[in-house]
Amino acid sequence: MQCEQTTESFPVDFNTKVEHPKGGSVYKEAYSKGLELDPVQTVAEWAEKNRVLPQKSSAEPGQWRNSRTPYLIQIQEELSPSSRTEKVVFMKPSQIGGTEMGNNWILYSMMMNPKPILMVQPTVELAKRWSVQRLAPSISVIPKIQGLIGDPKARESNNTILTKEFPGGVLVATGANSAVGLRSMPVALLFGDEISAWPTDCGEGDPLSLAEKRTSTYARRKLFLCSTPTIKGVCRIEREYGFSNQKKFYLPCPKCKEKQPLEWKGIVWDKDAEGRHLPESAKYECQSCHELIPESKKTWMLSQGEWIATNPNPQNPKVQGYSINGLYSPVGWRSWADWVKDFLECKGDAFLLKAWTNSFGECWEEQGEGLEWEYLYTRREDYSDAELPDENIVLLVAGCDTQDDRLACEIIGITPDEQVYSILYQEIYGDPATQIPWQKLDEILDRKFKHPSGVELGVASAFVDSGGHHADAVYRYCSARSFKRIHASKGSNQAGKPIINRPTKLAKGQGHLYTLGVDTAKEQIYSKLKIETVGPGYQHFPITYDQEYFRQLTAEKVVTRMKKGVPSREWVKVYRRNEVLDCRVYAVASFLNLNPNLELLKQKVSSNEHIKEKTQPKKVRRRPQRAGWVTGLNRL
Repeated sequence: MQCEQTTESFPVDFNTKVEHPKGGSVYKEAYSKGLELDPVQTVAEWAEKNRVLPQKSSAEPGQWRNSRTPYLIQIQEELSPSSRTEKVVFMKPSQIGGTEMGNNWILYSMMMNPKPILMVQPTVELAKRWSVQRLAPSISVIPKIQGLIGDPKARESNNTILTKEFPGGVLVATGANSAVGLRSMPVALLFGDEISAWPTDCGEGDPLSLAEKRTSTYARRKLFLCSTPTIKGVCRIEREYGFSNQKKFYLPCPKCKEKQPLEWKGIVWDKDAEGRHLPESAKYECQSCHELIPESKKTWMLSQGEWIATNPNPQNPKVQGYSINGLYSPVGWRSWADWVKDFLECKGDAFLLKAWTNSFGECWEEQGEGLEWEYLYTRREDYSDAELPDENIVLLVAGCDTQDDRLACEIIGITPDEQVYSILYQEIYGDPATQIPWQKLDEILDRKFKHPSGVELGVASAFVDSGGHHADAVYRYCSARSFKRIHASKGSNQAGKPIINRPTKLAKGQGHLYTLGVDTAKEQIYSKLKIETVGPGYQHFPITYDQEYFRQLTAEKVVTRMKKGVPSREWVKVYRRNEVLDCRVYAVASFLNLNPNLELLKQKVSSNEHIKEKTQPKKVRRRPQRAGWVTGLNRL
């Protein structure tokens, strides 16, 4: 008996060979696959036999070896269909194999357990990069999987950068910044990579919640969330890990055999006779017998490692959580000496240390949400009436804030090791809708400062705030002085936004506008202000500055607030005025926009070469204006 004939028909009896112009055999195969039991083989077992790391995207190309990264074996077993675990969370350092393990899971599912799969990167662009640079090369070296996917060059191919169809399922890659991509289809398997870098809101709410909802219709769903951590208290991977049984990888001591998780406090190293650090001498001190363990023993220790739950009563028993740090990196990847070396380079710089901590695989815990102005006030220095107090100053930049009744401007000097000297801070009272305050600002920005070498340095660039009630006046002022690198700018409070972004073109005659990541800039500034030892990044202030200056410089602090159930960091005022801080933000942004070669500038200054900047705009041939036109109206 056959089904009623339509434009496409095939027998119900699948034991009969079918020749179908549009792929009846494919339907038969997919139907039969659906009747099969879940594969007994785990992801780890499959990877050992089938996964090949391509030359193009791997530091160690060739056959996958579980023995190289033993800490990944159990995680892959929990991702297997035989496990009843619903969600796997992996909080990890950079370059530990987390993403490649996720790729193992995806490739395994395409071949052994076909289902709809959603892969989510922080952005759509990163999703495309993952597909081209990581997934495609991996598929090309596994013939069994390559045969399941159509030719991408075919006219009606279902093999695109973001979509790969295969018998029984489909893989869709998207970004957490795309609400459309996150709600496009129901899926059984979800791989969320670097979830701590996802935006808090993709336009329709929390992207992780949206992605998880795509899996709600599948009884045997599986989610894998993987990421390096960020800031404690607001980090998404930390939150997900907190819901789990919080497993850590315990390694035995080669001497006493006591098992323990590797922690940074256990790393010790020597100093030479002159007190210089020797990172290459790094060893691990057993927390039980105090034996100093060389890194050469780590391979054996990893092979004997064991995942142990530190939270036996998790909030959600269906969630398995795993956490390791950079000390577990296999021998030949990132060594203990490398971690020590990088740590010593970051020590004393909170901003750099924060990045080091996150890449190490741990959350950065803010030591203080704000700054005490009294401490900075005690750090004032006597510049001895010098116009430029340090012969190492090679560049001057400025930032200007606008208020309804005044302008505020700060000029800072920068050295090759990026120490910052506040050279001048001045408030200019007057209505910004009139010319008077802008003329006075010209006098400040055009001023030359005598360098100890004899060179006269001028302000190389300045950013002017246009976010107040006088945007048009700012645009006119900056447009007429763009040849002096004086630019209009405004702040954006978007979390994680880079300080400098591509400028946008304004209306004709108004020049360009830079939108700045002010939250990121404030974090950087506060981190630099916390440096207590004179050296790279240290901030200097003249003895002439009063308490008001420092109150305004520290006028904001970071608070954590819940928005739609998601913790969010916000900068809030703790003092009524913050013009100094705003000026410093614009000055730092101006410096970053220049991206100067400070060492080259140092050579020019030390050799008494005057750094010449353009002082006149290029002459442009203009068409004669018609009689009767009004010219120069409101020109500043």
